[in-house]
Amino acid sequence: MTLNRRTSIGGAAALAAGTAPDGRRLFDSHCHIIDHRFPIVANQGYVPPDFPLEEYLARARPLGVAAGAVVSGSFQANDQSYLMDVLPKLGSGWVGVTQMPNDYPDAEIAKLDAVGVRAVRFNLFRGQIDTVDDIVAMATRVHAVAGWHAEMYVDAAALKPHVAKLSKLPQLSIDHLGMTEAGVPVLLELVAAGCKVKATGFGRAKLDVAATLEAIAKTSPNALVFGTDIPSTRAARPFQPSDIDLVEKVLGPELARMAFWDNPIGLYRVKAG
Repeated sequence: MTLNRRTSIGGAAALAAGTAPDGRRLFDSHCHIIDHRFPIVANQGYVPPDFPLEEYLARARPLGVAAGAVVSGSFQANDQSYLMDVLPKLGSGWVGVTQMPNDYPDAEIAKLDAVGVRAVRFNLFRGQIDTVDDIVAMATRVHAVAGWHAEMYVDAAALKPHVAKLSKLPQLSIDHLGMTEAGVPVLLELVAAGCKVKATGFGRAKLDVAATLEAIAKTSPNALVFGTDIPSTRAARPFQPSDIDLVEKVLGPELARMAFWDNPIGLYRVKAG
């Protein structure tokens, strides 16, 4: 492996619209839709501005986004209604990542799966209180019920005592490159055990983005999944199109293509041509 450093909103129409002028095609593994018609909960005093689906697509389609994952933010708490609304509008190629209480019924998980939810998210970075044992139990249950994987928004350094437990999960993904330089060695341990890592939130992470991307890809070419993090709520530096160029520069064309499309398509079990 050589690394190079240097709204017609439905189904086929949404996919066809997502092609950049240079032919690049992206699966956006991490985006947020913020629709104040549905419950919004202040998190640490923060309430985000409205960011509806149409505005997201207007920004994402010119980048080459042809499919993706709509991720529940801390400010959406355990609300499922916005995902139930937005996923059918997006159609084929689009999935959801939700948050839910540990006692959420299996039958309700199956209903969410039917509309396209494919993962459960644990937000430790914004003060959600979950023990690792709770996370492992919930992640194991949703996988048994619906085949979902688990996603974690966390400083990866905090996971050091729990690598063995987390490595046994059916599938785990870590948001935003694990957030800190101190977390990179822990992240790489998890990657070696099969964990996926979102190449997202470059303006959030306090680490050397290029070096971290390179280290993850060297550990496993299948680990990185790219996402825009649009609209980048609370990020010190919001997403920029140059973030896409950085991934291509660091990884080279083949590994970048995997991070942009093949790896996330596999992770989210999406059937998209």
